[in-house]
Amino acid sequence: MPKQIVSFPPIIANHPRILILGTMPSVISLQENQYYAHPKNAFWKILSTINDIDCPTDYQIKKQLIITMNLALWDVCHTCIRPGSADSNIREEEPNRIEELLAAHPTIHTIIFNGKTAEKLFHRYLKIMDGIHSITLPSTSPAYTLPFEKKLEAWRVILQNPENR
Repeated sequence: MPKQIVSFPPIIANHPRILILGTMPSVISLQENQYYAHPKNAFWKILSTINDIDCPTDYQIKKQLIITMNLALWDVCHTCIRPGSADSNIREEEPNRIEELLAAHPTIHTIIFNGKTAEKLFHRYLKIMDGIHSITLPSTSPAYTLPFEKKLEAWRVILQNPENR
């Protein structure tokens, strides 16, 4: 019987403009205690490419990238039962306190869902607050087989917009 898993605390810039929400850390991420730790997950490569830097390997530098870009990073689920890493296996989930995070950080004007499952789970429990808009971008997961260049193109449009900084 799979056991309940627990997400990580958020990484939050001082004045975040965008909140990126995933679903729940993968098995590898939980083992490494790092967001997006799977070596084939495109998340960190996308952020570093957008910023025209080499993709960092050190997790502290990766976290600093979130802060430098005025982002907040979290997951929709606080806890769930999920055998393996597939989002389709998530069950008995409980959401994170995203509304509290948004209230504490009124500079956030956009929520980016890292994939459709994150969006679906968010809307199961929460509503988008007035003044905040949302967009669903292609999942950075290696399970979503869209080529890296297509994922990068979609993410670049949002994250390179100067209004989002």
